[in-house]
Amino acid sequence: MLAEIPRSDYPRPQFRRDEWMSLNGAWAFDFDDQSVGLKERWQEGERDFTKVIQVPFAWESPLSGVEDMGFHDVVWYRRNFSLPDSYDGKRIILNFGAVDYEADVWVNGKLAVTHEGGHTPFSADITELLANGTNLLVVRAYDPGSSTHIPRGKQYWEEKPRAIWYTRTTGIWQSVWLEAVAETRLDHVTFSANIERNEISIGYTFKNAEHRQLTMRTVIKYDGELVAEERFVVRRQEENRAIGLGSWYGCGEDRLWSPSHPNLYEVEFELSENGSVTDRVASYFGMRKVSIEDGRFCLNNRPVFMKLVLDQGYYPGGNLTPPSDDTIRRDIELTKEMGFNGVRKHQKVEDPRYMYWCDKLGLMVWGEMANAYDFSAETVRRMMREWHDVIVRDYNHPCIVVWVPMNESFGAPNIQTVECEQHHAMALYYLTKSLDYTRPVVSNDGWEQVKTDLFSLHDYDSNKETLLSRYRSVESLMAGIPYNRKMSVGEFHYAGQPVIVSECGGIRYQKYGTGGWGYTGASDDEQFMAKLEEILGSFERSGVVQGYCYTQLTDVEQETNGLLTFDRRPKVPLERIRRIVDSAIFYGQEITEASFE
Repeated sequence: MLAEIPRSDYPRPQFRRDEWMSLNGAWAFDFDDQSVGLKERWQEGERDFTKVIQVPFAWESPLSGVEDMGFHDVVWYRRNFSLPDSYDGKRIILNFGAVDYEADVWVNGKLAVTHEGGHTPFSADITELLANGTNLLVVRAYDPGSSTHIPRGKQYWEEKPRAIWYTRTTGIWQSVWLEAVAETRLDHVTFSANIERNEISIGYTFKNAEHRQLTMRTVIKYDGELVAEERFVVRRQEENRAIGLGSWYGCGEDRLWSPSHPNLYEVEFELSENGSVTDRVASYFGMRKVSIEDGRFCLNNRPVFMKLVLDQGYYPGGNLTPPSDDTIRRDIELTKEMGFNGVRKHQKVEDPRYMYWCDKLGLMVWGEMANAYDFSAETVRRMMREWHDVIVRDYNHPCIVVWVPMNESFGAPNIQTVECEQHHAMALYYLTKSLDYTRPVVSNDGWEQVKTDLFSLHDYDSNKETLLSRYRSVESLMAGIPYNRKMSVGEFHYAGQPVIVSECGGIRYQKYGTGGWGYTGASDDEQFMAKLEEILGSFERSGVVQGYCYTQLTDVEQETNGLLTFDRRPKVPLERIRRIVDSAIFYGQEITEASFE
């Protein structure tokens, strides 16, 4: 049996069970450049793989132990595992956080599951495929590295990263684990908060619940104290319940979720059959509301000036995979220490544990899809299917306040003139709304907007006078065409939505001698701070702009426009950045931390 790396972080923090086993660690590994593995039946375990890889790090990354930058579109993984005696009599579920881009999985030579989509989880009940003692697990991953019709985000389709494009990710890049469950169990839950009624609506989905005597018990606590408890008889595969959380006055408002007060309720689900408990799941939720009122973005019915930082989600050594749970937490702590109240997770569907720490520590998130770059029927099919799964996976996180299915016309490069590409962006908008009507949706962030709830645009101009002039009014804003791109296309025009400059800044500052590029430059601390203050101050003093997203949190590979270096060293003291970020003025009024409650 291959050695494992101990992992203490449960990969799916909003739906936790006690009986689980990590399969992260050392796996046998090999490239299949001639794509002969299926023909030669490598899934049966007879072939000796020539390499060892540390899962869940992609083989392009140093922490994988492989670190090969070439094109290898087909790769294979293999490891053995044995189950503890406590798993006897239970169903065994094999879970993958994410495999880029297509995956075929075999257990003991028999196909267990196939999956398409590089950023979303998938599972398989492998109980009937298991043998006594040692079992063989084999994974084949296929990711055509040069394709521009696959949702890949910032992964470059050429061999060497350059400009805004970074190292590719192929194969397993999020956690793999086993779970022991009952045949009849809770399969999924959704949480929808109503802060006016101080009520949480819970949607329950069950597995194998037909014609059984089942009872669901839900226990809700806040800060360890019982808030609500409800039991009901399960009569169908899907059930819905609205549970009151007590009087609004004296407890409701004080327990809302916000960046300054990230209050969370703990939930315990207990499913029983004929009086005996068959399944226990732990979860949590936050009570908060996102809305647009009179053209203003509001959190919990109060206007909020969004002070976001762009985060590409690349990590030293791990590329798209964070080296540890502490690494994730530290990024969020650094973001908050600089005064930002939110983050735009750019062209990446982040690890669920990132969302967990944003929920727990208090950071608003714009959830964004990793896009393809060229338009085709395959692009549309892949985007629709995978984006659907992203929303379902992350719906319950209170930290997510905006959905962004498309960025800068990626995957629809001719949207300005081609009607079917406009319809594609519209379809993504309405698909998102059909799955989640509670959050604003930006159909095409940056420019060339169709239907959109926020009017978001990208502007890397660093001239203070230009920015003050451009954003002094709606009329002056609409008169400009940044980057020679129309702000709206087709029949769509600005209709009073909140204006967010969702990319700006990008000051290149090579503090520690690293080479690279940025959108504008600074040569020392004082020049860097002066430029930062001019750029952010221009938006803060605008009578139009309701928020900004500064590019970016960290340097990434050849791109050196971060507030931090790639290894997370601050380029200037964090408190100096915070003084600038904290000076936000919104419609002429000072914004304090209390304004975010």
